[in-house]
Amino acid sequence: MQRVLVLGSSGSGKSTFARQLGKILDIEVIHLDSYFWNPYWIETSADLWEQKLTHLLEKESWVMDGNYTSSLERRLAYADTVIFLDLSRARCFWRVLGRYLKHRGVNRPELPEGCNEKIDLDFIKWIWNYPNRSHKRIMQILDHQPKAKVRILKGSAQIEAFIEKMQWL
Repeated sequence: MQRVLVLGSSGSGKSTFARQLGKILDIEVIHLDSYFWNPYWIETSADLWEQKLTHLLEKESWVMDGNYTSSLERRLAYADTVIFLDLSRARCFWRVLGRYLKHRGVNRPELPEGCNEKIDLDFIKWIWNYPNRSHKRIMQILDHQPKAKVRILKGSAQIEAFIEKMQWL
């Protein structure tokens, strides 16, 4: 595993998982949110985002977490492994709520300055609709990509077991 994509809904634990895996593999962890968002939740322009993404993808090795379905096929062209964290919407929602309570009013480490933790109705809807909207699309894309090895981890127990196993390899 040299170029690993970590996918899943908000609240699935992508960033935490990516940090753990990056440490085990001793390779750089790339949180796409930290490159897409500018201070105070201002999006990066499409042209600059493409440049940033190209630069990141061309690195020799990485563990990269983030949704950004619009760039998934492009990222798959570089990845040798995909790990999809498949947790229930209710579990993701409760984890996002816990994250909000822990970080409200401040930045999480993987976000730029001024991107304080927030939760609103649109974000809650996004998480709730993820299984019907994004999950299906991602699975269709993954089913038709020939290169990367795909691992789907369903639930916290499988995620923890995977990390535990990786520590012993």
